[in-house]
Amino acid sequence: MALPEIDTRHVFFTGKGGVGKTSLSCATGLALAEKGKRVLIVSTDPASNLDEVLGTGLSRVPKQVRDACNLFAVNIDPGAAAEAYRERMVAPYRGILPEAAIASMEEQFSGACTVEIAAFDEFSRLLGDPESTANFDHVIFDTAPTGHTLRLLTLPSAWDEFIASSTGGASCLGPLAGLEKQKALYSSTVKRLSDPKLTTVVLVARPEASSLREAERTRGELSELGIENIRLAINGIFSAALKGDDIAEAMERRAQDALSSMPAGISALPATRTQFLPMGTVGLEALRSMGSSVRIAPSPGQKPDISLPPGLEPLIEEIRKNGHGVIMTMGKGGVGKTTVAAAIAVRLARLGHPVILTTTDPAAHVNDAVGESIPNLQVTRIDPDLEVKRYADEVLGKAARNLDRDALALLEEDLRSPCTEEIAVFRAFAQTVDRARNGYVVLDTAPTGHTILLLDAAQAYHREVLRTRGDIPDSVSELLPRLRDADYTKVLIVTLPESTPVHEAERLQEDLQRAGIEPHAWVINQSLFGCRTQDPLLIEKSRAEAPHIERVVRDLSKRTSLIPWLAEFPSGMQVRSGPEL
Repeated sequence: MALPEIDTRHVFFTGKGGVGKTSLSCATGLALAEKGKRVLIVSTDPASNLDEVLGTGLSRVPKQVRDACNLFAVNIDPGAAAEAYRERMVAPYRGILPEAAIASMEEQFSGACTVEIAAFDEFSRLLGDPESTANFDHVIFDTAPTGHTLRLLTLPSAWDEFIASSTGGASCLGPLAGLEKQKALYSSTVKRLSDPKLTTVVLVARPEASSLREAERTRGELSELGIENIRLAINGIFSAALKGDDIAEAMERRAQDALSSMPAGISALPATRTQFLPMGTVGLEALRSMGSSVRIAPSPGQKPDISLPPGLEPLIEEIRKNGHGVIMTMGKGGVGKTTVAAAIAVRLARLGHPVILTTTDPAAHVNDAVGESIPNLQVTRIDPDLEVKRYADEVLGKAARNLDRDALALLEEDLRSPCTEEIAVFRAFAQTVDRARNGYVVLDTAPTGHTILLLDAAQAYHREVLRTRGDIPDSVSELLPRLRDADYTKVLIVTLPESTPVHEAERLQEDLQRAGIEPHAWVINQSLFGCRTQDPLLIEKSRAEAPHIERVVRDLSKRTSLIPWLAEFPSGMQVRSGPEL
């Protein structure tokens, strides 16, 4: 077990939410500081708990970490940065454009892409301007920009007047002409990112198949941009302490299977592995233990006495009272949306209801979850790549004749954004949802509130204030009111009983509420607290879950279901018979 070896001045840690980016970046920074290097850690993660991990109250001004000589940290609030960025972009149009257009522009700037560019704006000051960090040997960034943002910022048309011209084009980042004054700084930032002598990018993943697939996708994006100084850090390697404990042995086996079949691209990267820490990494001693080869000893103690939420069965019984409707499982990648959707769909079908299970996940994953053919259940799949291509072809076909080569390149890149994928997939979903009048449609991976608001705006406002010019089909027009109808549509937010996934799920709920959609219930998935494991490390991990479970039940959801961590990955008969429902 070891921490990543760092020999460049700048280091970026990136990966899916909950994989341990903050912990690993802090542990790496602490190790460098204790070797005598002056280190600055910078976080732009909306779900960051950097203050808690380092035991020091932080702000956007560098502050020395308590009891850690040479270690400093900055915690940038991307939400506040995005709000300031949004106001800077919209303010010049207030009093000029109609209020409806202003409202649409403000929503345009409410997506994940805007939050990311606002964060990029902040750390460009630290990376692209060497004078701002001249006193530090290493600057470590917790959370890196996506390939989409980096590609967009390297396109010539992002910096010309095309955006503000009469063609009315706009990107997922808004009117980029407003960023002209930042051109030199952003250009310097992107250049430094791709210089292997200056910057290292660390891909953080858990020993899980979905996490490793995401790391491979990110590696491919970065390589296309010429960023080759990439390393892999696999966080949370678990070894069972007890023989014969089904849960512990299954967790160890599942991790080994994922690691033995990881994608070839990341397999070739220099890699480090850090051990499973049951109580998280709060405090300097916990951070030091991450890179240790000594097996962590569990702390003595029993599970706290809390009342656990019921399983899925009461929730399904409530959902089936209407006899029809839409059920949408939502949540960040890796929380188990597909498994939850499949379990609900199968149970409803077994109870005699006609059910359509629609997913954007690979068909094999759904088929594995459902198993053999089941009466009343139809499984369909939407291919995101195909839907994005169809949507992009439609938009480009209408816009191409009015754009020059650089402007067209900008629009093409914009159509590769996460918002575009959501809209394209949503259009395909809409064609299925109408069938919920006579049965159930279960959607695995649903559109966010931001996408719903964008589509809502598209029906009422001029195309000039929208990012793209795709037509809105009637099926989408009819679907939007249905999604806001609590009797017709039930939104289920799926999360894990951990800090980052719960925080991200809370932000998702706020996003939906902005769109006039109140989630019906939360599903806490893969809970060790609900298991009968006797492994001391897993018991300690289950104790760490307790406050997150209590917070969801007490503060975040009117209805909560809890699914325990299963020794066998849910598939076939286990989903069909639902022993843990």
